[in-house]
Amino acid sequence: MDVLIELEPVVAANLDRHLAAAKEWMPHEYVPWGDGRDFEVEPWTPDQSRLSPAAQVAFEVNLLTEDNLPSYHFEIASRFGRDGAWGTWVHQWTAEEGRHAMCMRDYLLVTRAVDPVALERDRMGQLRTGYDAGQKTPLEVLAYVSFQELATRVAHRNTGRYTNDAAADRLLARVAADENLHMIFYRDLVRAALEISPEETVLAIVKEATGFEMPGTGIRDFTRRAVQIAKAGIYDLRIHHDDVLWPLLRSWKVFDLEGLSAPAEQARERLAAFLADIDMMATAYRAKRAPVGAR
Repeated sequence: MDVLIELEPVVAANLDRHLAAAKEWMPHEYVPWGDGRDFEVEPWTPDQSRLSPAAQVAFEVNLLTEDNLPSYHFEIASRFGRDGAWGTWVHQWTAEEGRHAMCMRDYLLVTRAVDPVALERDRMGQLRTGYDAGQKTPLEVLAYVSFQELATRVAHRNTGRYTNDAAADRLLARVAADENLHMIFYRDLVRAALEISPEETVLAIVKEATGFEMPGTGIRDFTRRAVQIAKAGIYDLRIHHDDVLWPLLRSWKVFDLEGLSAPAEQARERLAAFLADIDMMATAYRAKRAPVGAR
């Protein structure tokens, strides 16, 4: 809690910067409403989707992840509080995130891209399960959400490109732009925390980098779907290593910090070994997948 108090002025400054940078946008302007038809008049069938199977899976997983916003709000409000600059940020973040599932679901239903009944049942199951961050410290939460916001941005952006659909690409690019601003906010808080409490912050970064899981892991058949997404090249170990982990670790200069305690130094060594393992596995996976892609 002492760290949260010390970070409050940084939160206030970053919030002002965020509000100046964030552009107002309307979810309804990103949905091709003219494509809509009455499901009672014309029931959904799989052949109606203009998305490939992998694109459907990726879009659904992205949406179902966004659907758990009530749990995410509870987690950050519980850790950061509802007063002062922290509280203002929590509610601003929640309001901005709320637009994502709204327009993504509208797109999928209007374009008949997925089974609407299965999608709703998965949404109900996801929210009944909720999301539990466990017993993370505030610094661990800051480290986790930095990785998570960047991972979500990359997943949305890559999914949009993979759909080969102009409307979907435009929509997910807009959502990804929100996620990028959120990542910058949390990234800079972690940077400030490294100056206030370097030992504890390094330990938090290492723990969250090496144990990272996407918040959508509770989605039905998540592992099977994640494999499909990886095979399509939308989000795999290589992307996670190159486009999520390393950009943040470089920004925080984790491997350049000097004068760390023995536990923090040991944690940093574990992180280096973990990154090497991920790099090796990512290379092996890509090599194995390449012949399949060629066929």
